[in-house]
Amino acid sequence: MQRIKKLTAIILSILTLSSVCVFGGAFSAGASGTGAGLAEWALNAYYEGWSYVYGGSTPGAVDCSGLIYSYCGGERCGDPQLNTATARGSVSSGIPNVHGLGLWRPGHVGVYVGDGMEVDARGDAYDMCYESVYGAYNGWTYWFKLAAVSYPTNGWEKFSGDYYYYENGEYITNTSRTIDGTTYYFDSKGRSSKTPSDTSSSTSSNSSSNNSSSNSSSQSKPTSWRNGSTGEEVKKIQNRLTELGYYTGAVDGNFGDATEKAYRAFQEAAGLTVDGIAGSDRDVLYSDDAPYAPKVEETTAPAEEEKEEEKKSEEETKSNEYKSGDESDDVKAIQGKLAQLKYFDIDPTGYYGDYTVQTVMNFQLANGIEATGVVDEETYKLLFSEDAVVNPNATENNADEQSATVAVESGPVQMPLTTSPSELIITNEQNQTYTDTATDVVKKTNKVTKKALSNASAVIPSAATAQVKRTANIWLWFVLVAVIFGALAAVFMLRDRKSNRYTRYCAKKKKHANFKSEVNTRW
Repeated sequence: MQRIKKLTAIILSILTLSSVCVFGGAFSAGASGTGAGLAEWALNAYYEGWSYVYGGSTPGAVDCSGLIYSYCGGERCGDPQLNTATARGSVSSGIPNVHGLGLWRPGHVGVYVGDGMEVDARGDAYDMCYESVYGAYNGWTYWFKLAAVSYPTNGWEKFSGDYYYYENGEYITNTSRTIDGTTYYFDSKGRSSKTPSDTSSSTSSNSSSNNSSSNSSSQSKPTSWRNGSTGEEVKKIQNRLTELGYYTGAVDGNFGDATEKAYRAFQEAAGLTVDGIAGSDRDVLYSDDAPYAPKVEETTAPAEEEKEEEKKSEEETKSNEYKSGDESDDVKAIQGKLAQLKYFDIDPTGYYGDYTVQTVMNFQLANGIEATGVVDEETYKLLFSEDAVVNPNATENNADEQSATVAVESGPVQMPLTTSPSELIITNEQNQTYTDTATDVVKKTNKVTKKALSNASAVIPSAATAQVKRTANIWLWFVLVAVIFGALAAVFMLRDRKSNRYTRYCAKKKKHANFKSEVNTRW
């Protein structure tokens, strides 16, 4: 009996261990991480094509809150994640420049990955989605900082191969900073123009000292301004450029294209490096020796001459060619000349439609040149020359034919009345039939479709891998349990058989003893 109890305990231990091996991954949580790490985790899930599985929280098979839980642990569901958040705010009021924030709406959560984009596990029909926070799938109510994630306050942070600089809890954008003697420029997405030599630096070398300005006391003062910069210094630059005659736009503190163009003009006039960046050369800009812009009278004439030259150049380079779809007085003159030669039977409209194409082709055929329907230089010269041949087949058109033709010429193209299929093949100005063009379109469409199907087939296995493996593990667990219970049943059956055999032996022995005793008594 003791042996049976020990064997049962061992079997139950094996069952417990196998259950942990199979299902343990679904309920285990990773170590707490960073905001940038969570954002990269979410993007990786999207690019790898993780599948949506309700209640899932393992890589490859997650639901909305499981996507977050699979990286950093913490609370499992969306509402508890929001309720335990260290900070939160309304999405409608704007989202801070922080990677890895949580996004919440009733019954759903997602991950903010920066630059106005988010990733979320949306459902069976969508799986992983990556789109704008304010996109078609709108309705996000709150952003929040997860309790299981640490977010930077000041210093460098690396995300997706780029470096970002955080100040007061947010990464900076559209500005520059001099950090440890090196000047970095940060674009509209917050990406640094250079890789920092020391990512442990958390303060700028030119950070402001204590003064009366609350704005400058909270962040480092930039040392250069360029396209995209804003602030009081930009206003000062614009004012000075206006005084010198380089800038004529609004003094609004926004360093835009007009300000950059004006600053480049100043740099060129002053003999400075022309890069459009207002840096240390501002000393020259604010000095009494700063050069003034050339007078308006001196620049107006060359500008007008330049425009005239450009216009003349355009006219010279413009090919003397008219084709279907053109509409101008020149086309109207061509139609008038065709009418004089009995090829054009309606009033000139100035629109180069199908009827004009046909009359031009008739003229070209009658005059022994290639019938393209396009008035090229050769056709144009011949049309307006004394050698132009009058239409030898000229006939008087009835009013109905003229009315129908005008409709075709001035409005949308209509199909001609014909009984010959070959006449329905329309040609363009290169004399290519649109049947050939349609064939090319079909071929290109097939290629695109084939490529899309190929990409889809490549994504499906990776998206379903986690679910297939999980299903396989569950079946393996059931087989293991069946084998163990079968072994246990066999043990009990053998024990019962042995017990029954011993009972029969004892009964037989007792019967034999009784028989012997009875014989002895008789004798």
